[in-house]
Amino acid sequence: MEDLKGGREGLIHRSDDKVYRPSGFWSQSIHKLLLHLKNEKFNSAPKSFGFDSRGNEIVSYVSGDVYNYPLVGAISSTEALCSAALLLRKYHDVTASFVQSKNCNDLAWLLPAREPQEVICHGDYAPYNVALSGNTVVGIFDFDTAHPAPRIWDVAYAVYSWSPFKTNPHDSLGDLPKQSARAKQFCDSYGLSYADRTQLVDTMISRVQALVDFMRDEATKGNEAFIANIKDSHHLAYLADIEYLERNKEQITNCLVANNHDA
Repeated sequence: MEDLKGGREGLIHRSDDKVYRPSGFWSQSIHKLLLHLKNEKFNSAPKSFGFDSRGNEIVSYVSGDVYNYPLVGAISSTEALCSAALLLRKYHDVTASFVQSKNCNDLAWLLPAREPQEVICHGDYAPYNVALSGNTVVGIFDFDTAHPAPRIWDVAYAVYSWSPFKTNPHDSLGDLPKQSARAKQFCDSYGLSYADRTQLVDTMISRVQALVDFMRDEATKGNEAFIANIKDSHHLAYLADIEYLERNKEQITNCLVANNHDA
């Protein structure tokens, strides 16, 4: 088997077209979601192959080029940005019927469900969780953080990650005007409404704060990965990003809503 790089080094393996990943209490819910996506002919997500005797989940390998921060090359292109937004919109639209179905009742998720439950948010729709063909985003993977919530909750984290509104020099891409312009391009491609654009910066702030709270809670529970994250001050980068968004809220919002009265 081939070890795959990612957030859990040495624990995710590939054999031919299948990926073996550690499962959690939420994994059964994710596999029901993946089956729904397959039935709806959404072919940009992994296919479910159930679980093995060791407790690993088995999913199909999503083919394509993968990237991480800093965003350099194809992943930094306008084509990648806009195709990512289009694919997220398609994914959200397909999951809307799943949220409304009996199959979604009483499912357990890693992250808490949020009202109104419009779609199944991916939860971490960032550049490192998609696959590209050339400059086009063609696949999504790592659905561990999927959960029912409003569309804007997922779009907020995606815009934060793809613009990206980050203050760490390793993660940033351009200055505030460029970041804001990329945010608007994402929203335009997704088709985000004017009303949601006026709330987007506040939602980004709430979403990133929720991530920091989750990291702290998991560390308190003894989760070694998050204990290490807190020890390495990863959460401080997110807090700095929150302050950056708060300080520049008006300028970002003005860019998002420019020439857009409804979408």
